[in-house]
Amino acid sequence: MKNFKMETKNITAAVETVSEDSAVLNINSSCMQISMQTLKTGAGLLIKRSIMEEKMKKVLLTAGILVLSASVAFAGSTVKGKVINKSNVKQSANVAIGKGAQANMGSVRLKNSNVKGKVINKSNVKQSANVAIGKGATANMGSITLANSSVKGKVINKSNVKQSANVAIGKGATANMGSITARNSSVKGKVINKSNVKQSANVAIGKGATANMGSITLANSSVKGKVINKSNVKQSANVAIGKGATANMGSITMKGSSVKGKVINKSNVKQSANVAIGKGATANMGSVTMKGSSVKGKVINKSNVKQSANVAIGKGATANMGSITMKNSSVKGKVINKSNVKQSANVAIGKGAEANMGSIVME
Repeated sequence: MKNFKMETKNITAAVETVSEDSAVLNINSSCMQISMQTLKTGAGLLIKRSIMEEKMKKVLLTAGILVLSASVAFAGSTVKGKVINKSNVKQSANVAIGKGAQANMGSVRLKNSNVKGKVINKSNVKQSANVAIGKGATANMGSITLANSSVKGKVINKSNVKQSANVAIGKGATANMGSITARNSSVKGKVINKSNVKQSANVAIGKGATANMGSITLANSSVKGKVINKSNVKQSANVAIGKGATANMGSITMKGSSVKGKVINKSNVKQSANVAIGKGATANMGSVTMKGSSVKGKVINKSNVKQSANVAIGKGATANMGSITMKNSSVKGKVINKSNVKQSANVAIGKGAEANMGSIVME
């Protein structure tokens, strides 16, 4: 991968130069900049990135296989007891290339597995890069991912990600940073995300691309317990580019899922940018979004968004900031929005575009 650059007017996030000769991944200060200048809302924002100047060595390149860097992965397994990851990753690179490529760094990944006990991720990732390239590519950094799995116990993510880049490129690409994602899974216990993301970039590029930063996403899953997001995102960029692209930052998103318990979002987003570009693009920042889902309990959004920008560009684009949005969903309990938005911009551009800030929207 040579000279990969993503540039959107005042927002630039780039991961540059994987050297094939020396198997060294360089990420230097000129390649990862987030700049938001003089927003018309009167919020003059400037986030500059001058980080990661040291060369990254020990790059692992593979074709179409799973790559792990200080991560825990289970497939078709049964665990009676706790699953705990306390790894520390610094100045490193983890790369997977090929169809269905998966790159996991400082993460816990469960697939077709059964765990009777807590699942806890306390990894620390600093000045590192995690990259997956290929159709259906997935890059996980400082995250917990569940697929076709069941957990009887708490699922807790307390990862710390700093000055790092997580990139997934390819049709259907998914990039998760400091997040919890569950698909076709069940959890009997609390789902809690307390991740901290600072001065980092999370990028997904490709048709149907999804980029999650400091978020909880549930798809066709059930939770019997509270779903709580208390993530902190600061001076970072989360970007999804492609038709139907979705970018979630400091948010809780649910699709075809059920929760028997409270759904609470208390995320903090500061001096950051969340961008989704493409037809039908969706950008969620400090929000709770539900589609075809049910909750038996309160839905509460107490997110704090400050000096940040949330942008969705494309026909039918949707940008949600500090909001609760529900579509074809049911809630048996109160729906409360107490979000705080300050010196920030929420923008949706395109035919039929919709922008929601500090709102509750039900369809």
